[in-house]
Amino acid sequence: MATRSRRQLRSVAPPEDPTVHERFDDLYREEWSGIVALGCSLTGSWASAEELAQDAFADAYRRWDEIGRLDKPGAWVRRAVINRSASYHRSRSAEQRGLDRWSAESVTSADGPGADRTGDGAVDTVGDPVFWAAVRSLPERQVACVALHYLEDRSVAEIADVLDCRPATVKVHLHRGRVALAERLSRLTTSSAQQGPRGDHRATDDRPLDDRGEEDR
Repeated sequence: MATRSRRQLRSVAPPEDPTVHERFDDLYREEWSGIVALGCSLTGSWASAEELAQDAFADAYRRWDEIGRLDKPGAWVRRAVINRSASYHRSRSAEQRGLDRWSAESVTSADGPGADRTGDGAVDTVGDPVFWAAVRSLPERQVACVALHYLEDRSVAEIADVLDCRPATVKVHLHRGRVALAERLSRLTTSSAQQGPRGDHRATDDRPLDDRGEEDR
């Protein structure tokens, strides 16, 4: 899906105040890459992340008379992306949500960093796809708290501001998410170690040809 431009977003509902364009452009330019990276960490898909981010920015633009007055309009857009990502996950099939999709090999070339149109900053931020696949296996609120903490290095207070909840609630979700994530990654590591390296493990005869008996020839 092609990314819509700021000009296309403006066509959603052009406001009367001409300064709105400038303020919205500043928000879009400053927050776009980070918000798409957040969306990708929550969905595992660059294409879906771009779509969620564009919808969230479009909603912000429609309601700019309200959103533009907020101290942190970027927090509102992030919350919108997080809420949309929860709906995205609920619409996925059980197979897609299974823990057997933890492997980085499940990332297709169409959804790889090479297909990203958001800039190198967003690609570099997301990091290990196996780790984020494990994060996405957590309950919705834990996913949001863990993603905001690890991806954007946000404090408990900042996460509470984005999610519009109490800091105590964030602490609970973050603690439970960390514990569950450690268990999942530990199981994944143990399973990989037990399986051993892939490849052809058939026995071979390493003796020099001259040292083999006639029965070997």
